[in-house]
Amino acid sequence: MKKILLSAGIAAVVASCTSDITSLNVNPKAPEQVPAGALIANATVSLTDYMASISVNLNNFNLWAQHFTETTYTDEANFDYANRDVNGNTFDELYTNVLRDLKEAEMAVEADATLLASHKEQQMAVIDVLEVYTYHTLVDIFGDVPYSEALSAETVVPKYDRANVIYADLAARLKADIAVLGGDNGLGSYDLLYGGNADGWKKFASSLLLRLAVRVADVDAASATDWGTYAITAGVILTPGDDAKLDYASAPPHANPLWDQFVQSGRSDFIAANTLGDVMNTLNDPRRSLYFRNNDANGNVQGAPYGLASAYPLFSQPSNLLEDPTLAHKLLDHVEVHFLLADAASRGFTIPGATAQGLYEAAVTASILSWGGSAGDAATYLTETGVVWNANDWRNLVGTQKWISLFTRGNEAWAAQRQYDLAMNVAAEAGRVTPKRMSYGVDEYALNNANVTAAGANYNSDSDTAPIFWDAQ
Repeated sequence: MKKILLSAGIAAVVASCTSDITSLNVNPKAPEQVPAGALIANATVSLTDYMASISVNLNNFNLWAQHFTETTYTDEANFDYANRDVNGNTFDELYTNVLRDLKEAEMAVEADATLLASHKEQQMAVIDVLEVYTYHTLVDIFGDVPYSEALSAETVVPKYDRANVIYADLAARLKADIAVLGGDNGLGSYDLLYGGNADGWKKFASSLLLRLAVRVADVDAASATDWGTYAITAGVILTPGDDAKLDYASAPPHANPLWDQFVQSGRSDFIAANTLGDVMNTLNDPRRSLYFRNNDANGNVQGAPYGLASAYPLFSQPSNLLEDPTLAHKLLDHVEVHFLLADAASRGFTIPGATAQGLYEAAVTASILSWGGSAGDAATYLTETGVVWNANDWRNLVGTQKWISLFTRGNEAWAAQRQYDLAMNVAAEAGRVTPKRMSYGVDEYALNNANVTAAGANYNSDSDTAPIFWDAQ
């Protein structure tokens, strides 16, 4: 009967000389154009999910930072990422699921004739900050990456731009964004980080610029001073309320990816690495019980030998806090910013009303408080040998404490390990040191061979032991 009625309806339309049958090709339930806000929200989730993930198929950097190690299958802890195409998956995730959505969001904002001019400007700046964050992440992983020709309609084989050139352009973009951000951006609930408040995005952009400044400080002091001064003057994230973080839901598909790996998977794959555990135990770190459970009777982390197969019940495991599906993930927060400022002040930057020691102690205290520790815990910890401030040993102190504080933020913890030359274990099975970068994926060699080969030549034939530009030797 339904088929008869449908045929009759179509016949009636065709019989009418005034009817337009092209409307039959339109699906009334599908939007003709996805709203820019939805694309921005989707890109934000994709980016944050990637940064929060500990999936062996996607993001191995909580392992590379040696905060965690694996129990049974230890390939990723031993830096064997090519077999699972983790490098290719990283390209796919960040270029396809994040940057392409942001590119389409730009076009949607430009095409929206109903959008207030002020909102259009704010939204374009928000999109740009997310793009900068994503490209910065790609550079820190791989070094040279497609940038100026990436996602271009004119080429399917984009060239790879030099990492230091990309960084300089990212800094210039952030300066331009900071200059316009402020007020209501018109995104409302589509703005998953700041709820439509562009003032929050301005602090995020300034803090990201400060991160870039500190990152290059060992190799380009002039740029570091320029970018850092601009960022500090504009105003950076200094309180928890200004953190760039995504709040997750209590159930999938919007739960924190850690919950998916630690709980929903039903597997017991990840335990404390002895690298982190030994450092925290030596320093009597009050975060041990906040980071891990199943510690020993004295509260010490029972860290498993990094890179070796180990029995899950015998070692410290992710704490209950990490198994909360609603645990927020921070793209950049006040704790990290205080460490960035402590680094900058130690290099001679002028930080109004602050000293390197005060900023370092504020950073350590903020980290402990953010995980649920007390001010008393922090005060006692700051008197411990190996923690107490020493201006002559600032690199080791700032680097070590920053690395500890970046727990569950593997990308940044690995970056801290590289920048401050922190001593990491050799992976036991492979007998290899922690990579300085990730090599390019097999798909790039198949589809963009000339360009990726040229890029790999800048890294000792695409070796993952060759450092990227800011990692001074």
